[in-house]
Amino acid sequence: MNAFDFDNTVFRPDSSHAFCMYCLRRYPRMMFRNVSANVSPLVAFLSGKNTDAAPLKERIFSFLQYIPDVDSLVQDFWEQNHDGFQPWYLEMKQPTDVLISASPEFLLRPAAEYLGVNLIATPMDPHSGRILGRNCHDQQKLVRFRQEYPDASVEAFYSDSLTDAPMAEIAERAFFVTKKGPVPWPGK
Repeated sequence: MNAFDFDNTVFRPDSSHAFCMYCLRRYPRMMFRNVSANVSPLVAFLSGKNTDAAPLKERIFSFLQYIPDVDSLVQDFWEQNHDGFQPWYLEMKQPTDVLISASPEFLLRPAAEYLGVNLIATPMDPHSGRILGRNCHDQQKLVRFRQEYPDASVEAFYSDSLTDAPMAEIAERAFFVTKKGPVPWPGK
C-alpha cells in the first residue's frame, strides 16, 4: 500500500484553509464572531510558545457551531474544488491508498470517497470544532496508521512536509512533494 499526506500533497492548497475561506465568503458574520479569540493562540503558536496546534485548530474551527448545515457546506465545497487534486496523484492512485492528514476527518471524508481511497485524519466534531481524540500530526500520524493497519507495510509515502518523517521512515520509498511534483525524500 501507498500512504499520502493530503494537504499540499494530493490536494492543493491546504484544504482546511481553503474550507475556512469558503465559509468566510458564505457566512462572513459568523466567521468573524471568534476572530479576536483566535488571535492570541495564533500568535503563541507562530512564536513557538505553544507548539501544539490542536487548541488553535479547535479555536479556528469553532465557527462551525454557527453554521446551519455543515454536511451540505462540505459537499458544496468539494464539488467546487475537485480541480485541486494533483494530476500526478490522480494518474497513480490505487484503491488501497491511505490518505493520512492533520485536517479534520469530516472535511476530508467526501474527498476520500470521491477518490475511492482510505482515510485517516483528525477526528473533529463538525458541529463544534472540538477535536475528538488527538490531532493527527507528526508522530501521531504513525500512531494512527499503526492502529488502523498494524501489520501493513508501506511501499511508498508522499508528503510536502518534513514533519512527516516518522511515516517516511517506515516506508520502503519516500517522496517529498514540491509544487512540481514528487522528488526523493531528503536523506532516504
